[in-house]
Amino acid sequence: MSAVGQAPAASSPGIREQVADLSSRHRSLSVIVGMTIVAAILPLIVLVPPFNSFSGQAVWMDGFTIAGIYVLLALGLNIVVGMSGLLDLGYAAFFAIGAYSYAFAASSFTHVNIPFWPMLLAGAAIAAVFGILLGAPTLRLRGDYLAIVTLGFGEIVPITILNSSKYTEGPNGIGGISAPSLLGTEFPTTGNPWPFYLTMLVMICISMILIYRLQDSRLGRAWAAIREDELAAAANGVNTVVTKLLAFALGASTAGLAGVFIAAKLQTVTPNLFRFDVSFTVLAMVVLGGMGNVWGVAVGAFVVFMIQSVFLKQLNLFFDNAHVPFLQDINFLDYQFLLYGIALVAMMLLRPEGLFPSRRRRRELHTDEDQEFGELGDELGASPE
Repeated sequence: MSAVGQAPAASSPGIREQVADLSSRHRSLSVIVGMTIVAAILPLIVLVPPFNSFSGQAVWMDGFTIAGIYVLLALGLNIVVGMSGLLDLGYAAFFAIGAYSYAFAASSFTHVNIPFWPMLLAGAAIAAVFGILLGAPTLRLRGDYLAIVTLGFGEIVPITILNSSKYTEGPNGIGGISAPSLLGTEFPTTGNPWPFYLTMLVMICISMILIYRLQDSRLGRAWAAIREDELAAAANGVNTVVTKLLAFALGASTAGLAGVFIAAKLQTVTPNLFRFDVSFTVLAMVVLGGMGNVWGVAVGAFVVFMIQSVFLKQLNLFFDNAHVPFLQDINFLDYQFLLYGIALVAMMLLRPEGLFPSRRRRRELHTDEDQEFGELGDELGASPE
């Protein structure tokens, strides 16, 4: 029989739609699978040209581990900025609090030796308490005023550490911090990067799962309501005081985790590690990656750190070894913030929603026509014009 007049059969969803649907229904599983793939690919990709000509695998993996610290920081700041809409310019302060908490708990300076693993939770809890202390006086503040208060807090903490030489060794910092140990074996700080690398990946994986759970929970919806319109959220029964304090506390606790880890990794902490440029860099990672998108923020943080702190260094070595005229005389590290600034300006002009924006963020910054072209570009693997 003729099929004329019959409605066309609905096309079956493509592979991309199926994967997206599976990922949205099984967030935790998708995070575990994704992080497993990342953990396997990164050590292998540095063994092939041109990456193997820059440095050995151990050096690259050490860089990946430090990049993971910034991924953790970006994930935590995304709770405050991306999910709750609260601007925090002093985020490095909580990073410092976590690091010095472990330095006091496991170093020759205090002659105390609390193990690394319980201090991860303790450092996160201590940072969360300071997050609440910062959030409590700022509950009535918004926008520029909130930014100024958080900026002041971010400056107060490292300056206090710097001037409290009796308790923090001042500018010299605290050294002799104990490295983590597992099953009686201490993590090597040189030569073998695998223990720290795998530990960082597990920490990121657990953090992403918890953040996804929070985002899909009642608390996450309350954060979204406050971000959109705080007055409307309060009028509809959202307890804005508790909700905002929880955002500050949970964001700070993630920074505390990163602080404990970097103290154990470097075995020393100094105030210079927690200056304002750390807060600014992490905020830029969140914006460039895509505010509100957990995977986007993680990938954005990793890419920005690798370009800023690893790629430019390797670029100098590459041009020196290749004896390229003019370029071998340029120290690209001297121009890293110039290049960084140019990238930020270009990004804000061409794709203000970030590299991997959440759907809500994309809808806010584009008209319906732009949205249609953006979705079409994503389907074809091209950037929307």
